[in-house]
Parts: sequence; C-alpha cells; structure tokens
Amino acid sequence: MKGINGLLEDKLANLEELKETFYVFDRNEDGFISPKRLWTELCRFSGAKIYPGKGIRFVRSDSQVFLFANSKCKRYFHNRLKPAKLTWTAMYRKQHKKDIHAEAIKKKRRATKKPYSRSIVGATLEVIQKKRTEKPEVRDAAREAALREIKERIKKTKDEKKAKKAEIMAKTQKTQTKAGVPKGAKGPKLGGGGGKR
Repeated sequence: MKGINGLLEDKLANLEELKETFYVFDRNEDGFISPKRLWTELCRFSGAKIYPGKGIRFVRSDSQVFLFANSKCKRYFHNRLKPAKLTWTAMYRKQHKKDIHAEAIKKKRRATKKPYSRSIVGATLEVIQKKRTEKPEVRDAAREAALREIKERIKKTKDEKKAKKAEIMAKTQKTQTKAGVPKGAKGPKLGGGGGKR
C-alpha cells in the first residue's frame, strides 16, 4: 500500500496540465509553519491561473474535462466564442504579441551554449584545426591548383572524345566510298497499301 507521498507523486506524474507549483506556508500538526505545495491549473478558455478550490469543472459527454476560471469563461466557451477574438484572453495576447517584454527577459536569462569543436567522419580534430588556422593565401593557392587540375582533366577527356569521333568519322567515310554503288531508282507505288476499310 502506498503512503500519502506515493499517491502525491503518482498524481503529480499523471497531471498533464500542471503548469506551475507554488509554496504556501501552513501550520503542520506540531504547530510549526512549514511549506505546503499548491498546484495551479490553467483555464481552458482564458488561460488564467486557477488556484485550488476555485474555478468551474465541466466534463463533456466524451469524458473530456474542461476547467474554467469563472462563469464568464464557461458561458463564452459554451456559446462557441473564440478566445483569440477576445482581447483579455491569453491566446489573443500571445497572437498580438502583447507580453513581449516578459518573454524578452526570459530569453536573456537563457544561457547560450558555447560552441566547441569535435571531429567529423572523415576528418579528425587536428585536420579541422589545421584548416581553420591556415592562411587565406595558402587556401586560395590550393583552390586554384585544384581548379587547374579539374580543368586539365576535362580538357583531356574532351580531346579523347574528339579523337574517337574523328576516328569513327574516318571509318564511316571509308565504308561509304566502298558501298557507293547506286541502287536502282524506285518506281511509283502501285495499289492501295492499307487504308481504312
């Protein structure tokens, strides 16, 4: 059998919409003031915080639970009003970028990751560091040498293709001169070959 702490841990694990945890000071059985956990939930319509003991819970026929901050939110939800069209809802404020200053502070606080080097497949860390520290003149010279080599290779393949083409042309001209005897002239076609029936 689980104790109270075990049940609380299970409940905490199962709560999907748990957004924020606060501490409230309360007297325990010894009379000492001690912190007590307090869970807040969010209104499904307005996005407002709902503290324990507050709000309206609505369970739909498909057993989906909706929690509303007050009767106004519940009424608007049932009337199928869109929260994005009401200026006081969290959705509207987010869409129209009203709480930018709070988000900007959070972004500033977020620690930036420091870039670090590591080896990649096919290149060790030493090779990468060497290329990084290489002077631009050396890099340009290496690039020019590589381009020159590629151009020479392309030129060589083109020359080989030209030589093969010239060789083939010479062979075809020889065969044409040997078989240059003219055939008899063709006469007119007679009879219907095969037209429509």
